[in-house]
Amino acid sequence: MRNSALKPIALLIGVALIAPLAGCARTSASTKADTNYVASDVNTLYTAAKDRLDRGQYKLAAALFDEVERQHPYSPWARRAQLMSAFSYYAAKEYNDSIQSAQRFLAIHPGNKDASYAYYLIALDYYEQITDVTRDQKITQQALSSLGELIRRYPDTRYAADARLKVDLVNDHLAGKEMEIGRFYQRRSQWLASVVRFRAVVDDYETTTHAPEALMRLTESYLALGMRDEAKKSASVLGTNYPGTKWYERAYELMERNPA
Repeated sequence: MRNSALKPIALLIGVALIAPLAGCARTSASTKADTNYVASDVNTLYTAAKDRLDRGQYKLAAALFDEVERQHPYSPWARRAQLMSAFSYYAAKEYNDSIQSAQRFLAIHPGNKDASYAYYLIALDYYEQITDVTRDQKITQQALSSLGELIRRYPDTRYAADARLKVDLVNDHLAGKEMEIGRFYQRRSQWLASVVRFRAVVDDYETTTHAPEALMRLTESYLALGMRDEAKKSASVLGTNYPGTKWYERAYELMERNPA
């Protein structure tokens, strides 16, 4: 996930450096010494931040970009530094700080040409925090919402193209969570509760990889509830859309073992 995200970000860094930079970066053994500037000129601060970024010292780079904005808030460098700070925090896996930096950029420069990139960074920050299906999926929902907002606002950008791919992955993840809960209910013979979960997958995530299994699990659950007609419908949909899968074979066997 991260490597593909860094490529467009690297292009942004290149754009940020088109303007000539003067001054040299200050170096020090401690973070405190590197960030404790007093009325430093903007070129020196920005160059120092870029130097730290190039060396992979992302947290320090972010702090230095923040210092550019703090000391020179009305300069063109401040706008650039805000976005570079957001990226540096992202690279350091400090996702909440990255989100805050990107949101601050959007609040101050909503119509800026790089606004689409700020939205993309926010979406990436949430996307990178998605956990396995056994955990709470609040972050997953936030990732889906952020990706959707990017697509709605900037549908023709390369960021939106990447976002669409990630939306498919996020939906598959959310469907996997519903499947995990549905199977949990099945193991405890809570068939009605399992039906609710598997129906959610079929209705809300029909294009995901989990749809065939969800239809087979629905067939199981309906049969356990004595609802053979509903089970037959699920098996029929499964056979029509996924005829060559193991899930259809299992559903077919279930229906054969449970004649009317």
